Amino acid sequence: MYGPLSLELGALAGGASGRFVGQLLVVLVSLPGDLGSLIPSGINWSLVLIPPITGIIGYITNWVGIRLLFHPVEFFGVEVPGMQQVASLLPTKIQQIPGVREGKLGWQGIVPSRAAKMGSLAADNGVTKIASQKEFYQQFDPATIAEHVVAAASDDIHDLVDDIIRREHPQLWNDAPPAVREMIHSRVETSMPGVVDRVFRDIGDNIDELMDMKMMMVEQLGSDPQLLNKMFLEIGDRELNFLINSGFFLGTFLGCFSIPLFILIDQWWVLPVAGTLVGYFTNFIAIKAIFNPKRPIKIGPFTAQGLFIKRQPEAAETYASLVSGEIVTVGNIAENMLTGSKSDRTRKTIRDALRPAVDEAVGVAGPLVRVTTGDREYEAMRESFATETIDYAFEPLQDPEFNRRRSGPVQELIAERMKELPPEDYCVMLRSAFKEDEWLLIGIGAVLGFVAGWIQLLVVTAL
Repeated sequence: MYGPLSLELGALAGGASGRFVGQLLVVLVSLPGDLGSLIPSGINWSLVLIPPITGIIGYITNWVGIRLLFHPVEFFGVEVPGMQQVASLLPTKIQQIPGVREGKLGWQGIVPSRAAKMGSLAADNGVTKIASQKEFYQQFDPATIAEHVVAAASDDIHDLVDDIIRREHPQLWNDAPPAVREMIHSRVETSMPGVVDRVFRDIGDNIDELMDMKMMMVEQLGSDPQLLNKMFLEIGDRELNFLINSGFFLGTFLGCFSIPLFILIDQWWVLPVAGTLVGYFTNFIAIKAIFNPKRPIKIGPFTAQGLFIKRQPEAAETYASLVSGEIVTVGNIAENMLTGSKSDRTRKTIRDALRPAVDEAVGVAGPLVRVTTGDREYEAMRESFATETIDYAFEPLQDPEFNRRRSGPVQELIAERMKELPPEDYCVMLRSAFKEDEWLLIGIGAVLGFVAGWIQLLVVTAL
């Protein structure tokens, strides 16, 4: 009868610890018939079940709590008429529960519900803290970027020149002898590497005025809660598993104190109250143990330090791999420069660098072309070339393979700098996922601990 329940708990928790808890539940349910012979007469043997019941509930509580931190990614619930007006009268912490301020009853993972804010915290406490925008840009190597753009654009640049000149001054291009057209194409092809190289060097020199890396991260993580979840879950994988498993072990340990309290006070309310306290302190202690103490403390032969901080070198590598592969990439930076809050400055910088390229391409025929077309038409042609080439030149930077190749140096920079951070700065990276809403995680522990206390009371009084 209880075998499927054991398997279900194991599947939900994922891993050996989940299967262990499920199997223990089966053992506990099957014990009463045999346990009586092991307990001295006069003692209620069912009291022995209090600690493991507390542990099992603690385990389930923490598993549920972690799930509620990250899932569901989208809000799941219903709109309640009048609730939005009532919500404004509730305490601030209650209003922070997902959906409450919008007048909805349901749930959304804490992290995805505040994706933009979490993205801002992730930027402030991670990437922007360890290196400047210029340092990141230099890791991509502007010269290599320029070479990639030239190689990718060389096949189509002739068509681009033809289209622009035909549109701005069709008669000029139609009347131009083939030798003149060929000369212009040849000069464009010859000058393009120098022009593109100059563009990306100018970008590097003015990168702080052309992009906003923090805003880039906020927009990207805010629009992709799955990626934000992935960041926290991969960086804090072991710590989150510890938090779940500690629910069982700390719950079992603290549950032992419920037995003498129940015997001494001999009141029905002892177990529900004790369960509430155990649920509260189980989560409180576990969260504190993840991040504290920040500096190693010697206690006899042992060294105490926050679990996440002890793993700084390993977690730094995980963080660097994820950020360099999916967030701080050549493609994302290019996208931010062209469409972000500072895109006007970016486009002006590039246009200023590209306008002379028209004169270089026309070469000695420049004065004649000006006379033929007129200054206004010639300037319009220069402006069109400078403007339309921007998106054209940046398109190759979205190439996934090129982004993957350029992520290596960025990953090394991030990992190196993350490992050098002092513990006080480093631990904030994961702490930001918990700090503001840890009261909710601890509160869930207290509520389910209260439920556990009632279950314990029913077991003690019924068996």
